[in-house]
Amino acid sequence: MKLRFPRSRGRRLLAATAAVAVLAGAGTAAVAAAADGDPPVHREDRYLPMPVSPGAKKDGVRVDTSFFTAGGGGRRPAVLLAHGFGGSKDDLREQAEELARSGYAVLTWSARGFGRSSGRIGLNDPDREVADVSRLIDWLAARPEVRLDASGDPRVGIAGASYGGAVALLAAGHDKRVDAIAPQITYWNLADALFPNDVFKKLWAGIFFTTGSAGSATGARPGAPALPAPSAPSPATASGCGRFEASLCAMYERVAVAGKPDAQARELLERRSPSAVADRIKVPALLVQGQSDSLFPLDQSDAAARAVGRNGAPVSVDWIAGGHDSGVGESDRVERRTRAWFDRYLKDDGEAGTGPAFRVSRTGGIDTTDGKARLRGASGERYPGLRHDTRPVPLAGRPQSFGNPAGGAPPAISAVPGVGAVSQLSGLGLGLSLDFPGQHARFDSAKLTEGIRVTGSPTVKVKVASDTGEAVLFAKVYDIGPKGQQVLPGQLVTPVRVEGAKGGRTVEVTLPAIDHTFESGHRMGLVLSATDLGYASPVRPASYTVALEGGLSVPTAPGVRTASAALPWWAWGLPLAGLAVAAGVLLTGRRRTTAPAPDPALAGVPLQITGLSKRYAKSADRYAVRELSFRVERGQVLGLLGPNGAGKTTTLRMLMGLIRPDGGEVRVFGHAIRPGAPVLSRVGAFVEGAGFLPHLSGRANLDLYWQATGRPAGDAHIDEALEIAGLGSALERAVRTYSQGMRQRLAIAQAMLGLPDLLILDEPTNGLDPPQIREMREVMIRYAAAGRTVIVSSHLLSEVEQSCTHLVVMDRGQLVTAGPVADIVGSGDTLLVGVEGTLSEPVVEKVAALPGVVSAVRADEGLLLRLDGLSAPELLVELVRLEVPVARVGPHRRLEDAFLTLIGGPA
Repeated sequence: MKLRFPRSRGRRLLAATAAVAVLAGAGTAAVAAAADGDPPVHREDRYLPMPVSPGAKKDGVRVDTSFFTAGGGGRRPAVLLAHGFGGSKDDLREQAEELARSGYAVLTWSARGFGRSSGRIGLNDPDREVADVSRLIDWLAARPEVRLDASGDPRVGIAGASYGGAVALLAAGHDKRVDAIAPQITYWNLADALFPNDVFKKLWAGIFFTTGSAGSATGARPGAPALPAPSAPSPATASGCGRFEASLCAMYERVAVAGKPDAQARELLERRSPSAVADRIKVPALLVQGQSDSLFPLDQSDAAARAVGRNGAPVSVDWIAGGHDSGVGESDRVERRTRAWFDRYLKDDGEAGTGPAFRVSRTGGIDTTDGKARLRGASGERYPGLRHDTRPVPLAGRPQSFGNPAGGAPPAISAVPGVGAVSQLSGLGLGLSLDFPGQHARFDSAKLTEGIRVTGSPTVKVKVASDTGEAVLFAKVYDIGPKGQQVLPGQLVTPVRVEGAKGGRTVEVTLPAIDHTFESGHRMGLVLSATDLGYASPVRPASYTVALEGGLSVPTAPGVRTASAALPWWAWGLPLAGLAVAAGVLLTGRRRTTAPAPDPALAGVPLQITGLSKRYAKSADRYAVRELSFRVERGQVLGLLGPNGAGKTTTLRMLMGLIRPDGGEVRVFGHAIRPGAPVLSRVGAFVEGAGFLPHLSGRANLDLYWQATGRPAGDAHIDEALEIAGLGSALERAVRTYSQGMRQRLAIAQAMLGLPDLLILDEPTNGLDPPQIREMREVMIRYAAAGRTVIVSSHLLSEVEQSCTHLVVMDRGQLVTAGPVADIVGSGDTLLVGVEGTLSEPVVEKVAALPGVVSAVRADEGLLLRLDGLSAPELLVELVRLEVPVARVGPHRRLEDAFLTLIGGPA
């Protein structure tokens, strides 16, 4: 393949000269150690010079690169790996090494303004970042390891995600030497992505521009590496633009202030978009896009697939379960498919399996072994697009009027960048969404008589009227269950700007592209809201009226079929497994049984643990918990105490059904605990802390949490839980205004929703000041006073002493003692011996070695002794004999002292 501009002898000399200059410069080399017999990977790090701008007479930008090769000599195809926004070449090292071991020469680099590269962020400016890629290809053409199609033309593919995926598409359109691409979760038209239907996507745009303008940039996913501050200030930096080009900052500020894009903003972003070179991308393209992606939705890859397909190039489309809003762990599969794609089109391996023309990952519940979503692939022989095999779904509802609030607040909630794990819950029948009364219209279908798998973008025609002549609406389709619980597929919403709506205007709304099954007995609900958290809506109040002009038209793509479960090994594996089990029963006398039947005698007992044991992984004799037994009654506040490593957390996990014991059993109200046991609905738990949406009130957060459980609203008992938590009027305030103590009490209230009979609290006073700790103590006491039971694990012994009625003390996985607090604190077998001066360690050891003394521990007031058969007078005689300067002897009255004596030392 030839470069789009003419090559000349001078250009080849320039490339060769640049390569020689770099090799003579600050290049470094590193060798990755081979693992499990794999060939070692050789890495060379160097900076490559680039011109600051087109036509610049000298190079003023340094791009940080790493070059990876493995195995023996010989030429091989090359792969360029591009990083996401806010990342750097370092993010790609593992993937680069794997590709190098697979027979590729791999070049990674940090784009301008990222990592250790200099220059300014231009959002893949064709004259800068994209031109840099062509110069990287020049450099690869001069390497002896790289296979050439012609002089100066290396065999090269490009892969990358998000920001890096866009540069792969752009490079394929600007440089004809690119032979194959595999972009992931990226944009086709950046203007359409940030300004969909001329509505400003303010939350995502703000994350990019505001953080970058402060001197750092955010990654494609929360937690991506931060962008270092520029080493030398420039006019752009001085104006608060960080490492961005000044024109981009000016554009963002202009749009953010206006609340809507202008023609200049669209033109600026469209020029930096792959869509600008749509007719020139003619290479095999594997397009991977995320279903949980409110930044770059599925319509972006759809536009790319149609454009590249029109150019006659092979295209495969892969809809993964993740995206910018969440990840479900498909990176390994995507990397394998990318490698196969390059094997086919870079290595000319006709046997390489590149996969189907279209594949989509579908969730199938939760794997109880690890808590992760189960995924199954569905595929089709051709890519169906977003509007294939549509069918009508009638909607009902009269014309509805609603308002756009002044300032566009409070906004409805769909997707929330940074809380994206919620989006994957929608595939599991859960999710988070919120529409405020008086700010939306709703139209529902009848109950479906059969399930419908929607694959693509539904559409609907509505008539919109606005008293201001303009309306901004946010359209979404809910999956409404039989009991009224609703899920927003993918947490996605489509913004629509309607002009000229003074007297009413009919528009066709294209809803978000999804892959979702609406089950039989469910309904589809169309909502058009005046606001959405992720977008800018008009700040002026307005009144809208929306009327249906027809029902939903939903795409079904019947040619896309879900793969059957992996059958090959089951066909022969199950019979063999059955024989093995039968043999095991016969030989060992052990048989597999169902869960033990409920014990009627324990129906009123909140918790009974009998002989509970759990070994450490891969250990036959090291126990986390060993032969633990105790019982908890109604109305008790039980403190679970023990030093670090005592087995408290393991015990709580077994109690909640999160891990299986190796021996013994846990019974809650007579029912044996197993993962998913129905009796666990009577158990509430608060472990470490709960996450809340800070802009919502405490009550709204609790309402959303309960909706996500799918249980009837009447079962929540929110008012009772809140009364116990004692939040008062603060409940109506935004959570971001809460103190730490109020957040903790709100988290306790969340655990108490449904008023569980058994409440488990793990370190509920962490981070609280003394007044807040006192409030938390009162919460626990009030809750148990109603006949329920509380188990609290805490290291604050003085607080446990004041709030708990009973104690269980553990050490090294075993029970030390259990009983009422008063009995343990005031037990007669523990004495406090006051001494004059300080005792030496040898003297303490001699006292501990006395017959009838279980333990001796130094305390601030003297010496704590736990006795077993030795009376106080006999002890006094022995202490005098050992020349211990005794000042007084008496029983101790502090839990801390009792705890130290029980475990034989400080916690």
